[in-house]
Amino acid sequence: ENIMKSGYQKIWEDEKLFESDARKQDSNKYFGCIPYPYMNGRLHLGHCFSITKVEYAARYQRLKGRNVLFPFAYHCTGMPIKSCADKLTYEMATFGCPPEFPDENESEVPVEETADFEKDPTAYQKKKGKLEMKFGNTKYQWGIMEGMGISANEIPMFANTDHWLSYFPPHCMQDLKDMGLSVDWRRGFITTDVNPYYDSFVRWHFNTLKNRQKIKFGKRYSVFSPKDNQPCMDHDRKSGEGVGPQEYTGIKIKLLSPFPSALRSLSGKSVYLIAATLRPETMYGQTNCFVKDDIEYVAFEARNNEIFITTLRAAKNMAWQELTPEYGKVKVIMKLTGKDIMGAAIKAPRAKFDKVYVLPMMGVKSNKGTGVVTSVPSDAPDDYATLMDLKNKQPLREKFGIEDYMVDFDPVPIIDVPGFGNLCAVTVCEELKVNSQNEKDKLLMAKEKCYRKGFEEGIMLVGNHAGKNVKVVKPVIKEEMIAAGEAFKYQEPEKEIISRSGDECVIALCDQWFLEYGEPVWRKTTEECLKDVECYFDDTRQAFERTIDWLHEHACSRTYGLGTKLPWDEQCL
Repeated sequence: ENIMKSGYQKIWEDEKLFESDARKQDSNKYFGCIPYPYMNGRLHLGHCFSITKVEYAARYQRLKGRNVLFPFAYHCTGMPIKSCADKLTYEMATFGCPPEFPDENESEVPVEETADFEKDPTAYQKKKGKLEMKFGNTKYQWGIMEGMGISANEIPMFANTDHWLSYFPPHCMQDLKDMGLSVDWRRGFITTDVNPYYDSFVRWHFNTLKNRQKIKFGKRYSVFSPKDNQPCMDHDRKSGEGVGPQEYTGIKIKLLSPFPSALRSLSGKSVYLIAATLRPETMYGQTNCFVKDDIEYVAFEARNNEIFITTLRAAKNMAWQELTPEYGKVKVIMKLTGKDIMGAAIKAPRAKFDKVYVLPMMGVKSNKGTGVVTSVPSDAPDDYATLMDLKNKQPLREKFGIEDYMVDFDPVPIIDVPGFGNLCAVTVCEELKVNSQNEKDKLLMAKEKCYRKGFEEGIMLVGNHAGKNVKVVKPVIKEEMIAAGEAFKYQEPEKEIISRSGDECVIALCDQWFLEYGEPVWRKTTEECLKDVECYFDDTRQAFERTIDWLHEHACSRTYGLGTKLPWDEQCL
């Protein structure tokens, strides 16, 4: 190590081997870079792994005689630094300086949930969050700073965001120099308006995008931190990076009289169980709805003097989507369990039957959807398997207080699927010999067969769109149900997202500036550009294509954190 620093690295520096200047008519050139690492801590092995990919390429191209430019920069924009500084300020104000923290369990670092849908769509595993991976199991910012080797005398200085910007970039540069990186260090910079040159570049960029009508203002669905009262971007998150909104259709399933005893105080009111579905076109085939006995539900005030029943998590999302009387507020009328609702008579919109019932399902999740599940056994294998369990197993019915007449419903043909007939789920479950709702592997195979083919090739047999392709009429039926007051648009995070401020994010319908990536002309131009990009691996190209496909309207401003002020709206960053 000492030989490298005193020998070869000194030669590199003295001879300015990695400083690259532009040459006139220079076609034999090569440029490489990586996304700037974030300056809320020292670099770690993950950074090293990513950086070496560019480092090896840069050195290889230099050996081939090319004029190589490898610059480096330090990312400081966004919420992480501001959030950490504010948290440190709070800890010192609350616990003293140096702080004396209470002796309590410090295992509450948020973890990210992941799912292996290839094996079991209902099986979630726990994965360490970013902070736990970097600094161990601590929830205090002071402890995180100590874990970086910062002295107790210096830690209070980090309550000022400017100190982060002056402290970590030089350490980052020195670590990379010690590593032997072949970077042109003259070109290094930090982001945010502390750097007037970078600030000017970003302002020019955003002015250009707005002048070309690529930036718009309006109400849009965004991942949102209630605590920070603003959209929560990827680098503003403690966990859930890369997670976006999942759009559902909220189905209003009306509770019929007489109400169950736990809900008797609501008699005479318009009470709805709210289910979240991805398949509104199948609502014609409902034979019941499902809840889980031990999940906690809430009855809360919705608009138009209606009362909704969902999990509290779903209620919070709905409140931020203008579905409650007061924006962002949930007025809970009562708390319930699934067992309190089971056996209730309901009216399912578009269903063949005037009255069906609430039944138990073991696979219902409290952290996905609303905790209420529509049941269409003709086309959903899980629904069919659960209904058959209840029909065939008297002890199971007795366990949950379900009477025989409550399950006396057969699957209703609503979609004809080539190769599977008009009762797709029934056919596939019989082929795979599914005998129980607990046979998860078989049911996953059944769903893959039913859903893909049913969506692509299925033909509606009922309703105003009988004879039409499911893929074509699905969005039309959704809009018709919304117009009729039978449903509404509902979104929630695909998985749990925890902001840097420590609260669970929701999907909010809020006023914001957003980049209109889904604009047809811009999207087509991007797709044409991608055709000329050499991606080396098909997986890389497909990842780009998937991103272009889902990326439509992306929030591009916030009111809290560090960054560049929007030139035309300086209250926003």
